[in-house]
Amino acid sequence: MMVPGSTDPKAPPVDNTLVVLGQKILPEIESALPEADRLALSRAELVRQTKSHALVALHKMGIDLNLLDQRDLVTFLTNTLLSQTEKANEASDAPEAKEQSLAALFTEPAELAPPPPPLPVRPAPPPMVFSAASRASVDTAKAKIHPLVLERIDTSAAAHMAREDLARDLKSLVTDLLIEYHIQLTATERSELVEQLLNDMLGLGPLEPLLADDSISEVMVNGPKQVYCEKQGKLTLTDVTFRDNGHVMAIATRIVTAIGRRIDESSPLCDARLADGSRVNIIIPPLAIDGPSITIRKFSKKKITLDSMIQLGSLSPQMAQVLKIAGRCRLNILISGGTGSGKTTLLNALSHNIDHGERIVTIEDAAELQLQQPHVVRLETRPPNLEGHGEITMRDLLKNALRMRPDRIIVGETRGGEAIDMLQAMNTGHDGSLSTVHANRPREAIMRLENMVGLGGANLAPRAIHQQIASAIDMIIQVSRMRDGSRRITQISEITGMEGDVIAMQDLFLCDVAGELPDGRLKVEFRNTGLRPHSLPKAAYFGLEKELLEAMA
Repeated sequence: MMVPGSTDPKAPPVDNTLVVLGQKILPEIESALPEADRLALSRAELVRQTKSHALVALHKMGIDLNLLDQRDLVTFLTNTLLSQTEKANEASDAPEAKEQSLAALFTEPAELAPPPPPLPVRPAPPPMVFSAASRASVDTAKAKIHPLVLERIDTSAAAHMAREDLARDLKSLVTDLLIEYHIQLTATERSELVEQLLNDMLGLGPLEPLLADDSISEVMVNGPKQVYCEKQGKLTLTDVTFRDNGHVMAIATRIVTAIGRRIDESSPLCDARLADGSRVNIIIPPLAIDGPSITIRKFSKKKITLDSMIQLGSLSPQMAQVLKIAGRCRLNILISGGTGSGKTTLLNALSHNIDHGERIVTIEDAAELQLQQPHVVRLETRPPNLEGHGEITMRDLLKNALRMRPDRIIVGETRGGEAIDMLQAMNTGHDGSLSTVHANRPREAIMRLENMVGLGGANLAPRAIHQQIASAIDMIIQVSRMRDGSRRITQISEITGMEGDVIAMQDLFLCDVAGELPDGRLKVEFRNTGLRPHSLPKAAYFGLEKELLEAMA
């Protein structure tokens, strides 16, 4: 990284440049964050505000830093501010505090930021100060060392070793190879090289740090040199790269083979899942023109409930109460929404209201539902084999599920001819069933169901299809991802029956956008229409009539 305008070939190294840059903008940040204000802030909030002011200052100076240099700069500024505050508070005269070097401010003080406990599934690597120059050195060394490592180890045996044991052996081998080929790396760079080699051999290579970051909800690989991630509903280009298309393809193959599927020219697209339940879609050439593409919808480690969704502002307490009652009253519910709007998350949250004594059968293309009940049978479709035989579709699984004595059937997503089988199941004693569908409004969700029934080959008159839907579906919940990145329930509607040849509906709750807050988030108002719920007789049957009326008051 060079400060714009600098053409001196003897420019200082990256870290020194960041120090100089940090000292230049430090007075402006000190002015924006007085000492009294800093004392009232947590470290996380101080980091957030420091980063905000630093980015504004950099913009004014016309300087554009990459993400790694931004992180290093913010760490330096934060630690400098904390150091000043501590000196003012404690009036410390310790000589070692006075002799603290500027470079030391780039490391996180242990007493201020204790390392987080390791994640149970995919532990994140310890934080490291890693400049662009260091990363380039590691990439260069890896290109030379990686083939040599594969020559000197038994890869089949390594795949079955514990990560800690393999890391110890690999560190020793890498050190020997670096000495043998006269490659100079610092201790931090050697650790990063070993970590990358481990990720390539046991994990998902360059994607591992992104998968370990809980703030990232989705990862999108558009070829080897372009990897995006989604944080809080916003897409960001990361600095993660692959060596080439072959490297991306190797990672894609590792994902699908773990669940007994394949990805090749004869089968160039595939839905899969990771060990933690995260959903994966892979598409490769010739369908993907610019190289293999991998999309990972991460499975949240936090259990999302309707109560936690209230705290996130996704729905109102009254809406949550009505949905809880709907689940306990065994209403058949269809969740409608666009891609990435939170349909599966809401379906998981609704499933918490299912009684633990019920037998549940889930049917999905790639299993991602995480139900908490003890009596759950999870079914997953199967693609055809190399000869084109052996395919098991959603429709096959739905027909089989009816022979498994389920109390409820949950279809992860209705997208084809299985719609007619699902409606028939809902109409034949499997109350309380749930499914999702891609649509922008509840009325469009009904139209999509009509079209999908036709895809199933059912030779039914339009009125007969409408009657099937009206008698099967009790409630449609519309979810949306709004322009500020938030996901909210925007409409809860009931199907009340038929009016002539038209399916009649009524809205129980609506979500109105009332403006925009200073931080860019939308201000919304959840509105109760005040209509008498059509499901009131069913609520009365379960003894929940009073609770439902109170929730709608």
